[in-house]
Amino acid sequence: MTPVELLDRCDFPATEGRLNLGVSGGADSMAMALLARAAGSDIVVWHVHHGLRAEADDDAELVAKAAAEWGVPFELRRIDLDAGPDLEARAREARYRALPTDVCVGHTADDRAETVLLNLLRGAGLAGVAARLDRVHRPIRQLRRADTVALCAAEGIAVVDDAMNHDARFRRVIVRDQVLPLLAEGFDRDPVPILNRHADLVADALEVVQAAAAAIEATDVHALRAAPRAVATEAIRQWIAGELGSIDGVDLAAIDRVLMVVDGTHLATELPGGHRVARTAGVLRIEPVVRH
Repeated sequence: MTPVELLDRCDFPATEGRLNLGVSGGADSMAMALLARAAGSDIVVWHVHHGLRAEADDDAELVAKAAAEWGVPFELRRIDLDAGPDLEARAREARYRALPTDVCVGHTADDRAETVLLNLLRGAGLAGVAARLDRVHRPIRQLRRADTVALCAAEGIAVVDDAMNHDARFRRVIVRDQVLPLLAEGFDRDPVPILNRHADLVADALEVVQAAAAAIEATDVHALRAAPRAVATEAIRQWIAGELGSIDGVDLAAIDRVLMVVDGTHLATELPGGHRVARTAGVLRIEPVVRH
């Protein structure tokens, strides 16, 4: 396998300057770098050192060596994380903060399928199931993980095998190593293309729902009651995200409780993170929870 054979399935963004690549050293991101160079892009290799593993220094050295061999700039960013709760999510957020906003990351179709299942199971609603991956650039999202592994092997590129990618403490690893293989075996079909097609379809539907949600006042209980449930749900989701700066932890169950406030079934409901939604004279508001 050569980079040229895979380029027609890649979508590197057009840029006037250098193309920023987030490279962990794994097969996916290393293959992305190979493909970007084959596409003629002028690249900068960025690596985030989490400091969570004893091998982290070796990973950074491997990526730095590859960048030097390619003759491209290398940028190292170090972040400090403790091994407390929600490590996977905290590491992801810290990594994105450390990288340029226009960075390309090596997420494949397999990654998106995993994200669809994870978001579905945590009740993330249409936006989660769509898994539009619009936070940063994902130019190799149409490739499979097997493609990136084969490309690196064919090109003789050394890659990192992160032990955390096999650590069953993380839900993504459970989905990758247990759930998806079980689905493939049970249904005698590869679930990854199916989940990606479903995500594309939901993403198209979500655009319609979001446009309708943006047209109503999300704090007006009368407008919310008159709207289809999917539209009201999305309007509330957007409102909470705007008020709190994030929708993390606010799943469909939480939004369903807000809809009970809209309907008058509940006077108020708490949201994750120490806030609650209440209503007065037909208008919703978000306020801090005061503990006595």
